[in-house]
Amino acid sequence: MGKDWWKESAEGIPHLVTNLPGPESKAMHERTSKYMHGLSGQVKLFPVCFDEGYGITLTDVDRNKYLDFSSGIYVTSLGHCHPKISDAIAYWAKRLMNAHDFTTPVKEKLMEKMADVLPGKLNAIQLYSDGTAAVEAGLRAARAISGKHEFISCFRDFHGKTMGAVSCAQMVRGDVLSYGPTRAPGFYMVPRPNPYRPTFSKPDGTIDTDRYIEFYEEFIQEATVGNIAAFVLEPVQGWGGSIFPPDDFFPKLRVLCDKHGILLMDDEVLAGMGRTGEWLTMNHWDVIPDIVTLGKSFGNGFPVTAMVVSEENASALDKISASSSYGGNPMACAAALASIEVIEEEDLLNNATRVGNYFMKRMNEMKGNHPIIGDVKGKGMLLGIELVKDKATKEPFEEAGKLVYQKAFQKGLAWIPAGHILRMSPPIIMDEKYAEMGLQMIEEAITEVEKEFGY
Repeated sequence: MGKDWWKESAEGIPHLVTNLPGPESKAMHERTSKYMHGLSGQVKLFPVCFDEGYGITLTDVDRNKYLDFSSGIYVTSLGHCHPKISDAIAYWAKRLMNAHDFTTPVKEKLMEKMADVLPGKLNAIQLYSDGTAAVEAGLRAARAISGKHEFISCFRDFHGKTMGAVSCAQMVRGDVLSYGPTRAPGFYMVPRPNPYRPTFSKPDGTIDTDRYIEFYEEFIQEATVGNIAAFVLEPVQGWGGSIFPPDDFFPKLRVLCDKHGILLMDDEVLAGMGRTGEWLTMNHWDVIPDIVTLGKSFGNGFPVTAMVVSEENASALDKISASSSYGGNPMACAAALASIEVIEEEDLLNNATRVGNYFMKRMNEMKGNHPIIGDVKGKGMLLGIELVKDKATKEPFEEAGKLVYQKAFQKGLAWIPAGHILRMSPPIIMDEKYAEMGLQMIEEAITEVEKEFGY
């Protein structure tokens, strides 16, 4: 098995044999929906039922084959059912599925491998089974390390759906009202830099990172009790629409945190482990956080996540419970270890960077050719296209976003909706041929939508 293991299965995609969604998908979705409620927006917009996945290909129950630009929403970054990862999970599924938090041979190897690839001395590790649990552990660790209790996070970041994690994020999203009635005590939010839509800008209209830092200084003084355990951020906003900060933001935030004795907690559940061409997205700015959370790509689809702190703070982890029914079970450790090894063996950090550069070049060309594309953004294979009604006013074009998503899906592209920002997270094994194929489907859909709205 070589690095091109997925290419044979990708030949001939997309391959569509029915109208989409197909009749069996519609019937199966209808039967399932009698019992399962609270489905995501993407399922409501396009209720297809998937049956198989291999490499960059997804197949539904009607035998339609799609090009995958989603990776299970940032999860199967190394391709669906990577043979090495599947074999590693199967080995332990037949040998030892769970031993609570006891040491196992595969856990020992995973710990050593993680310490090898993570920057600095980020080598004190706890394992969990979902991203929210890892974030909650990070919040507990921050309090144990610092002896403080307050947290600052940023507008439109997303950290999970339990009380601490959701208190670091927007409490009301659309019709979802169940996160209230109030944020947990001691949790505060501030704006974060968005280069396309800056809250603070210079006279020439470009973003003013220093003003954000100055605002944080004032906020700490006026809005908190000066007992801040950690500043909690995504390195890039995923749910918020693939929003990357300017390159000087995190270095300046690191200085601010050090000045005030605040820990920097980096939530890399969505963006980490290769997606942006680095083990951690924060590596792009040469910033080493105090606390990191990992997930999604970490196990390439198997539920395994991690919370990591620096070696100097390792003793604080003894003050918080790491006990977890499923965290760090042998199958999970095998999935994570094999995933890291695949990234190394197939040179996927460089592949994500190279193909990501191709994406950005083509997306910038699209931006110049389409009146409703206001901005394009991305690093590696974490990408976004922002749709606007007018490039001068930058008014978000939500209706167009939904239609482009549906039309591209009907052409055979499985991907992610996000309101007026089209999100893309293709498997990082993908090459330029299939990157171009997916972008052509998106561009065709955008052209059709522009015509419908009279552009």
